[in-house]
Amino acid sequence: MSDYIIGLTGGVASGKSEVTRRFESLGVVVADADLAAREAVAVGSAGLAEVVEAFGEQILDAAGALDRAAMRRRVFMDDAQRHRLEAIVHPRVRMALRAACEVAPGPYAIAAIPLLAEGGGRATYPWLQRILVVDVPRAAQLARLLRRDGIDETLANRMIEVQATRRERLALADDTIFNDGPLDALDAHVAALDRRYRALAKAAAAETPA
Repeated sequence: MSDYIIGLTGGVASGKSEVTRRFESLGVVVADADLAAREAVAVGSAGLAEVVEAFGEQILDAAGALDRAAMRRRVFMDDAQRHRLEAIVHPRVRMALRAACEVAPGPYAIAAIPLLAEGGGRATYPWLQRILVVDVPRAAQLARLLRRDGIDETLANRMIEVQATRRERLALADDTIFNDGPLDALDAHVAALDRRYRALAKAAAAETPA
């Protein structure tokens, strides 16, 4: 079981998935907030029922699942609706992430939380021992988002703007990966952090009363 938990965050299209894949290749369990959010509003879930009650059945697709593209367009253009959706989903995500990390094998686990800064940071996630921020310049972030999602620049800019600023995310950071270079440069960064986290987790375990 892992009592040492690292929170990993970064802006949209900053390269968080590339970083988490490298940690996983080193045997580290990564609990993904995006996956937890999907499970929180899965068909038949209490979370989906609450979303339908709040937004109406028009946010469902023909199979009765959440129409994510339609929901994204709706909430990213309306702060009040976005906050309403987050109030339903985020508490469920936090519970799922903590549970998954605490039962993970290995000296430490990672909770990948894209909206860590927006969701309250350390105050909302007091069980995180450290926070790792994946940072990228806005120009690179925008280019990656346009390429990845095939959306127009207006929506891409809005998706960036509704998130925390780089300064706000970096203010939370114990560790930072500046992901503005080639992807293979991430290997050395992640390997170094893995060594550090294993040492810190070992030291923390030694200080914990039996």
